[in-house]
Amino acid sequence: MQNDQIPSAAFGAGILFVALIVLVIALIPMVFYILTLQKALNKCAPENRAMQPAMTWLLLVPLVNLVWQFFVVINMAKSLGAEFQKRGIAEEPEPGKKLGMIMCILFCCGIIPLLGVLCSLGGLVCWIMYWLKIVGFSKKLD
Repeated sequence: MQNDQIPSAAFGAGILFVALIVLVIALIPMVFYILTLQKALNKCAPENRAMQPAMTWLLLVPLVNLVWQFFVVINMAKSLGAEFQKRGIAEEPEPGKKLGMIMCILFCCGIIPLLGVLCSLGGLVCWIMYWLKIVGFSKKLD
């Protein structure tokens, strides 16, 4: 290597290291979110589950998660709705579905240039609200 290439290689390694740290930091809340979804599904009787709880981990697969999140929201709503109905707990027929679908649509729109930043921020807010809603539903099942 020539002397002028050493600083650019170090800079590239630094950028890669920072990107890896950001990825790990972003992954931590996602893992806790998926655990929340999985626990809520585990609290539903097997006959009321529209999907297996372990299937929520597919949300970690890049690009697949853009489509899979719709399936998770829809099946979570079906499962919770069936469980609440079986237990006689008063709740909307498909709990959390509207907010979850808005979240999914906003995250999908996040890939649109320029508009994507606003959609992603809106999706992040809806993601937190949906997560808290699922936590609330899960507590009702305890």
